[in-house]
Amino acid sequence: MQPQQDPPAPPAADRRPPVVANADNSSLALEALRGLLRELPAEGAHRLPTERALAERLGISRRSVRRALEVLVAEGLVWRRQGSGTYAGPQPGGAPTPAPGPVDPMEVMEVRLRLEPQIAQLAALRARPEAIARITALVDRLDTTQDADERELWDSALHREIARATENRMFLAIFDALDGARRDARWRALRERARGAATLDLYQGQHRAIRDAIAAHDPVAAGDAMRAHILALNETLLRQTSLEALPDVE
Repeated sequence: MQPQQDPPAPPAADRRPPVVANADNSSLALEALRGLLRELPAEGAHRLPTERALAERLGISRRSVRRALEVLVAEGLVWRRQGSGTYAGPQPGGAPTPAPGPVDPMEVMEVRLRLEPQIAQLAALRARPEAIARITALVDRLDTTQDADERELWDSALHREIARATENRMFLAIFDALDGARRDARWRALRERARGAATLDLYQGQHRAIRDAIAAHDPVAAGDAMRAHILALNETLLRQTSLEALPDVE
């Protein structure tokens, strides 16, 4: 009986350069394996190479690869068959793993509500004069912007500038990941329907309050103003999603 050989690596994985870092790093192994799984076709069963082959390909210790695979098994992203190997995807006969869906605007707002008030507080403590000048210029620009697409652009720029004023790269990276939801078509459509003269005036007044608190280096007022702003936007979006759920009346 011929010994079972590892399947060929996905073409994209062949082009992936070896990881150059501390070889005994389980977190690095987990990140690399997640990348490999993303490159596999969504359909069909895909047997992964052995732990030894993965370790050699990724330039990471076998122990780290084994630990990372255990995490992926716990998450339901891979499964093992005794004597056969490790396979990508949910285990046959098990509960199906929900496929990633479109961005849920309300989930985005949940994170914004817990993140951006803290960003505003830190910005009030750390903002330099040039950062305050940029925030002020962006608030002023929003005063003269009426086009929906342009307004979305400058609103994003304002909130990003506040995150940038914290001088904390991790906060800025998290904000950028969160702000990517603005590119989702459902988000943009929902925001467009939620806009009106009254809400635009409300939001812009809240932007000025946030700016003033940051300029005064008042972290409590900055956090409160940002929280009020996100809550107002959340309430408007919630109203729109509730209307979406109502049946059509003829």
